[in-house]
Amino acid sequence: MAHHSCSNLDTSPTINRITAGTTAIDKDAYTKNVRVQAIRIAAPKTGKILRSQELKGLVLELPKFSSVVREENDDSRLVLLQAKPEDALPSTALKFVDEEGGTIVPYNFSLKYDYWTADEILQATLPEELREESPTGFAITGHIAHFNLRDEYLPFKKIIGEIVIDKNKRIRTVVNKLDNIHNEFRFFEMELVAGDADYVVEHHESDCKFTFDFREVYWNSRLHTEHERLVSIFKPEDGIIADVFAGVGPFAVPAAKKGCAVLANDLNPNSVKWLNKNSEDNKVGNLLRASCEDGRDFIRGAARRAYDEPFAAYAGPKPNRRQVREERRRRLEQQGEGAARPEPDDTVTVEKPPRNRIAHFVMNLPDTAIDFLDAFRGVLSRDLRGVYSELPMVHCHCFTRFLDLADARADIEKRVESALGASLRGNFSLHFVRSVAPNKDMYCISFRLPEGVAFQ
Repeated sequence: MAHHSCSNLDTSPTINRITAGTTAIDKDAYTKNVRVQAIRIAAPKTGKILRSQELKGLVLELPKFSSVVREENDDSRLVLLQAKPEDALPSTALKFVDEEGGTIVPYNFSLKYDYWTADEILQATLPEELREESPTGFAITGHIAHFNLRDEYLPFKKIIGEIVIDKNKRIRTVVNKLDNIHNEFRFFEMELVAGDADYVVEHHESDCKFTFDFREVYWNSRLHTEHERLVSIFKPEDGIIADVFAGVGPFAVPAAKKGCAVLANDLNPNSVKWLNKNSEDNKVGNLLRASCEDGRDFIRGAARRAYDEPFAAYAGPKPNRRQVREERRRRLEQQGEGAARPEPDDTVTVEKPPRNRIAHFVMNLPDTAIDFLDAFRGVLSRDLRGVYSELPMVHCHCFTRFLDLADARADIEKRVESALGASLRGNFSLHFVRSVAPNKDMYCISFRLPEGVAFQ
């Protein structure tokens, strides 16, 4: 038997189009009054009505909205249908309702501003010609939502911001990134669109807490998978991680938390200020040393710094509380068994050497990182040759306008070899990070520093 739902109910918000420059919206204007048919039925029979084949596809299904209404006398329930009062219900459905002792009655309810999503409200608010590509995509960092609004949406920015705050409990501040990027430190200038002028965010990623002033530093929440991918490659016992453009520490802090020794650098003094705070807050101060210098200078001095001021050897992961308790219990049991003589301890603790060589260089400044690769020429002096039986890996982020993988690979390889002044002979891996714009993809090229470059 064919089931069909009746004419579609319109449960979209009432249209409330605004004009340019409107600064506040009338939330009541969106209220939608909906009239439907309902089945009044004895309370114990509600479940049978909802499960019945005869009414399949007829019961009202609205997200975040109950299709069963309690009546005042509490003996009966109303089961709402997605049929308007004037719609004819199938005879099989009417017969079933009748047999169960139910009656069909009209029912009115209202949906208010709070019911709809930000996108649904924007669709009902923005001028007709701007609905098609309404700006629903924004990134969230802490309590801040940030947009890149196109020019045609700027006259409506206040309203867009207000709606986003209304619809997202986490968000207290909405900013729009301006086209100007700070020349030297590469962070975006921004304007407050709605909410509090509070730009110091607390952001959680990779089991770490990051605090920073969003106006002063570069942070991109869309890179969290890339942060995690690289950090997962690092092994604490391998050597030191040198983060050339560390920012507030999205690579450096999780790497240190994992037990890696990290030299982290950024040219922006504000980034270094927050990097130090994040190092402290995540309790990795003994494993992370921050510096504020030009990337080239940092690359040239990193190996010498690592050798002259080594980090302590990796002692292994900290035992958790349970392991500590179990070890204590085991010892007590041994003593209890009258084991007066301790077991002979054959284990000789081998003093592990301190960490004094760089295992990985991270270069996450995709706009210009390749230009800094020339700093690796002659980066290792002859006397360090013994320390570097294995040369460091370099992970360099970059953009390319070639969308085909083979073309992108050739383009990036050529630019990297040109900056290094040496061939990689195809010994590198290329990881696609994300698409940034229609003709702009971000990649990470990873290669071992060629010996001819390092000892040049």
